[in-house]
Amino acid sequence: MFSFFEKYKKFIFTGVILLLTVLALVTSGKKLNATIFESALGFVVTPFQDITSGIGRWVENTTSERREQEEILAENEALREQVASLQSDNTRLSLYEAENAKLSALLKISQKYPEYNTFGTSIIAKNPGSWYDVFTVDKGTSDGVEANMVLAAPEGLVGKIIESGATYAKGQSILDSRSSVPAMSARTGDLGVVKGDYTLMNNGLCKMEYIDAEAEIAVGDEIVTSHLSDVYPPGLTIGRVKEIKNDTNGLTRYAIIEPAVDLKHLDTLLVIDKTNTRTVSPGDLSVPTDIPATQPETDEETLTETNTGDDETTSSNDTQDETQRNGNSEADTN
Repeated sequence: MFSFFEKYKKFIFTGVILLLTVLALVTSGKKLNATIFESALGFVVTPFQDITSGIGRWVENTTSERREQEEILAENEALREQVASLQSDNTRLSLYEAENAKLSALLKISQKYPEYNTFGTSIIAKNPGSWYDVFTVDKGTSDGVEANMVLAAPEGLVGKIIESGATYAKGQSILDSRSSVPAMSARTGDLGVVKGDYTLMNNGLCKMEYIDAEAEIAVGDEIVTSHLSDVYPPGLTIGRVKEIKNDTNGLTRYAIIEPAVDLKHLDTLLVIDKTNTRTVSPGDLSVPTDIPATQPETDEETLTETNTGDDETTSSNDTQDETQRNGNSEADTN
């Protein structure tokens, strides 16, 4: 019998499957309760169905999670690129804002001296060292830049042009040991000459010399360019007095000056051409109208009406100013 089963097992299995199929079709929809045979068949088939369904759900869930992860990664990458772009734009806008602030401040200086031609320039090189003592700007004779033109920053005086080529010029700051700037105290009017000093330059400082022993200058005073210079326009801020000391001769004093401009970090500067003046119309709104280009005529009339004693006093003061001017003129040529 075993050999018979082995010989016809395919037909037997096929017959059993057909029989089960027929029974399922015949009994479907006619009974609410499964037969013993159906229950036995379900007992055998259900676990396999659960396994098959579980595998299908796992595959579907895994595929869905994988797809969601890829979408999240792509979205994160796009967001990172967007954040990087926004940060770049923000940095660029911050630089533009800082540059605009500098240019606005330089414009205010330009408006303070409407009778002089002014234009901007940028530093492109400097001498070795931490401080800007000698440096190169990106404008030269082809742009109208010549020696002895004044260089200023928003905070005040930087120095002057000492050499000019066709497309470049060399600038000298007030820290350079060869620099000499006629100066005065804005509070008291006491005169002196601000000079660079090798030792003080290491600390970003300079020296104001030739201060009269009786001068009332004090620590904290603002030092500005004086009216006794052929190079520098009057009233440009140089710095503040940090310390005052007596000279060895006992006749004069000198002051240590802390520059108003950060001479360790320079970029855009204003060039002031004092040699070429221009007439400013009162209706010109591009410059302040409350700053006269020339002295009012009433000053000259008043001076001519003074009495003889005042003339003698004025003559004496003029002699002192002439002496100071001679010394300052020598300083300007340095």
